[in-house]
Amino acid sequence: MIAGSLATAASLGLPAPARAKSETRPARNVVLVHGLFADGSCWSDVIGRLQSAGLNVTAVQNPLTRLEAAAESVRRVLARTEGPTVLAGHSFAGTIISEVGDADNVTALVYIAARAPDAGEDYAALGSRFPVPPATAGIIFDGDEGRLSEDAFLRDFAGDIPSARARILYAAQQPFRRALTQARTTKAAWRTKPTYYAVSNEDRTIDPDLQRFLAKRMDAHVVALDASHLSLISRASDVADLIALAARGS
Repeated sequence: MIAGSLATAASLGLPAPARAKSETRPARNVVLVHGLFADGSCWSDVIGRLQSAGLNVTAVQNPLTRLEAAAESVRRVLARTEGPTVLAGHSFAGTIISEVGDADNVTALVYIAARAPDAGEDYAALGSRFPVPPATAGIIFDGDEGRLSEDAFLRDFAGDIPSARARILYAAQQPFRRALTQARTTKAAWRTKPTYYAVSNEDRTIDPDLQRFLAKRMDAHVVALDASHLSLISRASDVADLIALAARGS
């Protein structure tokens, strides 16, 4: 996998992934971070499963304003979480956990259909080398504040969620600030921490081939799910299993 990652990275003109990562070890805590068009409640189905497995779980309420503010919201939770902790991010939150995942108590990073930029990387430029996902056309800006249209949310973001629930999720979507998606990370914690990645094969929000590239570049343990971007809801059991695997240090 490392050799393939090196070749793929080289073909895209990107830095090669780091070879040395910290050893896997068990964790008793899980911190979950949501991405764009959502809030912390999007993890509800995963949270219950992880709690049933005996894990202490916290879902961060990401402000979706600036990368610095989003990162600080996660750092505060990590600082008050005692003991080894798995840090998981969905969608844009992959950027955030890449920035803050070098914290001493973080044992592993779990990416759920998520971005995973390298330090200082122009993620938009990387993304442009892959097909434009359909959801992109559905982003609406009111000044500096962005959100997904209802049609795009139901079709391209939550395509395999029952309509009644998807409409509830749409009503609760949290708008994001334009500057958040333009910021670049200063760190790439996936270079030094054990990583896990759940690819959504039917994703219309982040191109599945881009997800596969990111997972391969970080030399992650990968699971592929036949799911929309919201696999943490439509395939909550599989997502919880992957996070629990990371918590076991397996």
